[in-house]
Amino acid sequence: MTTELAHPPARLLSVGDAAWTVEFGNGIDPAIHGRVLGFSSLLDTLSSDGRLDGVVEWVPTFRSVTVHFDPLRTDAMALRDLLAELAGKSGSLSAAGCRWHIPVCFDADCAPDLDEVAAAKGMSRDEVVRLMTETVFTVYMLGFLPGFPYLGGLPEALDMPRLATPRKVVPSRSIAIAGRMCAAYPWESPGGWRLMGRTPVRLFDAANARRPALLAPGDQVVWQAIDRDAFEALDRECAAGRFDLSSLLKEGEAA
Repeated sequence: MTTELAHPPARLLSVGDAAWTVEFGNGIDPAIHGRVLGFSSLLDTLSSDGRLDGVVEWVPTFRSVTVHFDPLRTDAMALRDLLAELAGKSGSLSAAGCRWHIPVCFDADCAPDLDEVAAAKGMSRDEVVRLMTETVFTVYMLGFLPGFPYLGGLPEALDMPRLATPRKVVPSRSIAIAGRMCAAYPWESPGGWRLMGRTPVRLFDAANARRPALLAPGDQVVWQAIDRDAFEALDRECAAGRFDLSSLLKEGEAA
């Protein structure tokens, strides 16, 4: 849903000779991110209609969109003026994308930091899992790794700093928290976020040319607790390529 409310003007920042960043605010805020989504949606429409000649791609973040272009195909200053004009009329997209219900196993070996978080917050393990699974998280941006989603909406009661010493290896598909954010590691990698669970669902598929990353900015995520047997069964289905990702969406429930 796009609204046409008055907004403060966006700020245009040069990023070398082949990109502009269109900045809508300075903070992690749903209203600012709504403008990011609205602007990105307008670029989608114009690109589909062939009206963004020379623009290569654009990358939405928490508060801005970086637009990459081919300087041999378009005039940088003319594009700057066009982007400023578009940012002024793109409005805010308050709802976009899908709402995913993604299974997560919270057993101790999948969630090595869950007990420490619970103890630090004076909660039981079950209370922490309840907060994690009752929250509707919003995908603000992808980054760090291909398909790595930064999710806003973590309850303040679970606000924890990053680990003092990052792990050298975080298992792929781990669900993690840091500060007021949640995330999921599509790949095995180093990482300093606190590990709260693990999903069997593959979060990135390079063979899917249309949408390699499962999640996109504007999507919403609800974690659903599953036991070890369900995790292993789904893991086998996913590994064999038999898992239907559309089963993670509920009919009639849009983000």
